[in-house]
Amino acid sequence: MKVLAYDAQKCTGARECEVTCAQTWFKVQDVAKSSIRISVKDDGFAAQFCIQCGKCIEVCPTEALYYNKQGIVLLKKDLCVGCMSCVGFCPYGVMYFAPEEALAFKCVACGQCVKACPQEALKIVELDEASTDVWNLRF
Repeated sequence: MKVLAYDAQKCTGARECEVTCAQTWFKVQDVAKSSIRISVKDDGFAAQFCIQCGKCIEVCPTEALYYNKQGIVLLKKDLCVGCMSCVGFCPYGVMYFAPEEALAFKCVACGQCVKACPQEALKIVELDEASTDVWNLRF
């Protein structure tokens, strides 16, 4: 399965990834509409994004969330009723909600943020099925 990976050593906090994500999916430059979030830490920057764990699938009452053939969790917009169960249940806090559209959204590892990062701190990588430490996945 291919997932997004992040190298904190390379990140300078430019946040181009956030802007590009929001622009790609919502056609706005509002970082609140980004599925990747960069935050400042004492020792640099951190990125938060969906690791495709699938916990949200388990709680969706309308079965709007599902794994595609590549192992990415996707949303069937026509089935989403905006109940926010997935948002509240996400153990990593990376499922978001767009109130004006009444639907959830998350990272789908599309790679647009990877292309936008000026420091090459993001990359799409193949996740080893046996890996348990996806938050520390480095490239």
